[in-house]
Amino acid sequence: MEIRDQRKLPHEYCVHALRSWQDAETAIADMYVRGAPLIGATAAWGLYLAAVEEPTAAAVRSAAASLLESRPTAVNLRWAVERILRLVHATPDTNLVDTLRRDAQAICDEDVEISRGIGEHGVALLEGISRAKSGATVNVLTHCNAGSLATINYGTATAPIYFARQRGLDVHVWGDETRPRSQGSQLTAWELGKSGVPHTLVVDNAGGHLMQHGLVDIVITGTDRTTRCGDVANKIGTYLKALAARDNDIPFYVALPSTTIDWQARDGVREIPIEERDGKEVSHVRGIADGRPVTVCTTAASTPISNYAFDVTPARLVTGLITERGVCAASEDGLLELFPEMR
Repeated sequence: MEIRDQRKLPHEYCVHALRSWQDAETAIADMYVRGAPLIGATAAWGLYLAAVEEPTAAAVRSAAASLLESRPTAVNLRWAVERILRLVHATPDTNLVDTLRRDAQAICDEDVEISRGIGEHGVALLEGISRAKSGATVNVLTHCNAGSLATINYGTATAPIYFARQRGLDVHVWGDETRPRSQGSQLTAWELGKSGVPHTLVVDNAGGHLMQHGLVDIVITGTDRTTRCGDVANKIGTYLKALAARDNDIPFYVALPSTTIDWQARDGVREIPIEERDGKEVSHVRGIADGRPVTVCTTAASTPISNYAFDVTPARLVTGLITERGVCAASEDGLLELFPEMR
């Protein structure tokens, strides 16, 4: 199995081979791969690799227990692992490898169609803004990376943007840096540039200023976990974007595959685990110097650092949720209208 090593972008494009479930665990924990859907897919392939190494249910279950600890916030990880474990329970060891390979591929194929659905439903929002502006540029603000690098294709928050471009809409994206890992500057900007989407990189705290001056028409972000009541966990700083959007009467939408809905959780602030990561992600910055990749420290060595990776945006600040089945209110009733089987 091969992945793009997202730690090296945008300065280097590196393909990294995963040869064991331990490699998949490292890729998830150390952010070779990022984005909830891609994390889930990587975990599924990791369990396939565990079966290749030792084709027994016990070996796969042991690998699953370790993989579940690699990233605590993104619910796709748990979803994919539990899906594979259900198959393990129902499959003889002699058929385990082939069965897990087929389902890992199915998870990837399904994700492409889910992202396509998000794009088809979300583009209607951008078309409406374009009509209201008589075809003038639609300015979208996004946070973190919820593009094709975070999924198998299309992305979540970027899917409506790509569909809008295909339909000839004039779209421009404001992408903020998204410190401390800089997914916005290193991944979103790189991806949009490769896709020919007009975009501008801004510092994290510029969003409110842009909104005050009428330079943002809509905010669209992704999510790593959404409760059944519509609270949304996403990269740290998302909550502040939602507050600024509310203060400036700008619609704030979250694009999410249904695989990121945690149907067991109702109160995001109290129930969603917030990952705390190594302080070096804050104190150290990676870049290019004299044509070579370098990492530099920007803080005093004695500086205490707290590095919360996510925050929770309450449902009351979310205009709507864009899913593969349609757009709904950020509420339990809204989600259950689209997913009645979860009642």
